[in-house]
Amino acid sequence: MPVDLYIGGIEHAILHLLYARFYHKLMRDEGLVSSDEPFRKLLTQGMVLKDGAKMSKSRGNTVDPQGLIETYGADTVRLFVMFAAPPDQSLEWSDEGVQGAFRFLRKLWRTVNAHAAHGMEPADSVEAETLDDRQKAMRRALHQTISKVSDDVGRRYTFNTAIAAIMELMNTLAKFEIRNAGDRQVARETLEKVVLMLSPIVPHICHRLWHILGYDTAVVDERWPTADAGAMVSDTLNIVIQVNGKLRARIEVPADIAESALKETALANENVQRFTMDKEIRKIIVVPGKLV
Repeated sequence: MPVDLYIGGIEHAILHLLYARFYHKLMRDEGLVSSDEPFRKLLTQGMVLKDGAKMSKSRGNTVDPQGLIETYGADTVRLFVMFAAPPDQSLEWSDEGVQGAFRFLRKLWRTVNAHAAHGMEPADSVEAETLDDRQKAMRRALHQTISKVSDDVGRRYTFNTAIAAIMELMNTLAKFEIRNAGDRQVARETLEKVVLMLSPIVPHICHRLWHILGYDTAVVDERWPTADAGAMVSDTLNIVIQVNGKLRARIEVPADIAESALKETALANENVQRFTMDKEIRKIIVVPGKLV
């Protein structure tokens, strides 16, 4: 005591939480416990709704998960429930949403198997200093996702946004063209980290995929991935160029470009010149790393 995290349904706020705190404070006053509160942090779960009404046995509007598990598998049901809404808000049940979760898991299964067929080496063999710009961009997306998902799961408990970030990463990987062995290693690293990040949410498929990737350990025993701060640093910046408050261009420049050189590059842009030609430029404002 005190308990690190108390998870309870919103309807139990009085039936259990209030009484648990009452008794704890009584025991504190009697010298039986030393803490003021029985729980360090509270996560109140929302309810499951169907057609806008609370799903309950008394209403007869419940969905039997067994049929869905037999059709789609337990992982699909788990993924949908966690993706549909944050845990502290009500979840509107949707059969279409279940099918969408199923499609994503099938895509993940096909992608991992397709890459594993090439007999890739483990991802820790990636040498960051040898990567080209395309490969660096893919790794940057991966490690930015690891950072976000780690925060969403570990601090915010917003599993829905964590899943959305992983789905976006998989879309980025789908657009990443495999041209050589280096590309394949970056893709391998991405898939390994995706499997690790998804394993608490869809443990059964991730356990199989981890073995398909060549490991003989259980994924549940693996450590959570750590974001590489170096991989998240970009060598270039995308700068927005405005003229009189209106967007006129976007330019890519070195991350360490001097302010004077950035101004010159912005003024030399063809579209910017269309709107500044034969005009007196009274002021140039530079917001570092963002816009001119």
